Amino acid sequence: MATLAEIRARLKSQEVNRSTSSTGGDNAIYPHWNIQENQEAVVRFLPDKDTGNTFFWTERAMIKLPFAGIKGQADSRPVQVQVPCMEMYGETCPVLTEVRPWFKDKSMEDMGRKYWKKKSYIFQGFVLQNPLSDDKTPENPIRRFIIGPQIFNIIRSALLDPEMEELPTDAVRGVDFRITKTSKGGYADYSTSKWSRRERALDEAERAAIDKFGLFNLSDFRPKKPTDAEVKIIKELFEKSVEGEAYDLEKYGQYFRPAGVSMQSNGSANGSASVAAQAAGEEIVTKAETVKVAPAAAAPQPSTDSAKRAEDILKLIRSRQSK
Repeated sequence: MATLAEIRARLKSQEVNRSTSSTGGDNAIYPHWNIQENQEAVVRFLPDKDTGNTFFWTERAMIKLPFAGIKGQADSRPVQVQVPCMEMYGETCPVLTEVRPWFKDKSMEDMGRKYWKKKSYIFQGFVLQNPLSDDKTPENPIRRFIIGPQIFNIIRSALLDPEMEELPTDAVRGVDFRITKTSKGGYADYSTSKWSRRERALDEAERAAIDKFGLFNLSDFRPKKPTDAEVKIIKELFEKSVEGEAYDLEKYGQYFRPAGVSMQSNGSANGSASVAAQAAGEEIVTKAETVKVAPAAAAPQPSTDSAKRAEDILKLIRSRQSK
């Protein structure tokens, strides 16, 4: 397990890099986003089973590809397909390679943000105070937490604070974390969440649960790494999304598909369906942390300016492909 000093060094290193460069149904995931306004859940984070992971979390990065609807379905509403960002695996992402230059043009910044990667972070631990009356603790009380950027930045800032002397996951001198939900501008707000001030050793029941069930390897809960063929599909889907086409379930359904959309009866999903399942989990984070969902409506017609920008982007992409 990494020391607090190692975690701080790694976090500071990442900060420098940033400044110089442009679920299943097992009830294991704790839905903190469902707590009511002004309520608080208290949790205790635990280390990753993977001792090679410096942190006690793993990062997940997904890209949302919006489509006007589903091909062949006359009453289809707009859908989103989420795909893994290859930078999550330390490789070049074909989508971000295309999107990065867009931010150099003011008129394309909004389009760039639409296709930029969305981060979340996977933690594990115990739920100590649970305001959700309908949430049932599973047999294995070690839960997983899908944490968005707002809460993660609070966690990260405290770890960089020299006044924190011990790892918060330490079994003897660790501290609990208090997730507090308020609202701001009509959106869920977690900015008042914080670490507890008092150290607390894990109790006998918590230690027994760790001994009995063991810790999770957090990387197991990231989307599987796409194959070379799937990376090509991701790029193709991106281009069709930018062009404003409908999503082709028959052609792409066995690779990546919208959350809640199943294959046609004559189709068959392969192992890539697990990617779609992971993407569905990402929707939970989005709704909880940032997005105010409006009632579903028919797909709006793009404005002349946005259509022109999309056309220019497609020309740029295709010109690169022809070189």
